[in-house]
Amino acid sequence: MSTIKIKQVKSRIGAPIDQKRTLDALGLRKLNRVVEHENTPSILGMVDKVKHLVAIVK
Repeated sequence: MSTIKIKQVKSRIGAPIDQKRTLDALGLRKLNRVVEHENTPSILGMVDKVKHLVAIVK
């Protein structure tokens, strides 16, 4: 499968605990960090949950 790069663009401060856990599960612990994951439905669902905090990097 292809991979996608995910970048955290907004702070997690003030976000609900489940969204913070989702960011941790994606490997995003600091602002402006980029992680690479396989393009699977579970990863895309996690990205969709925190879409206001992250961006997909090309």
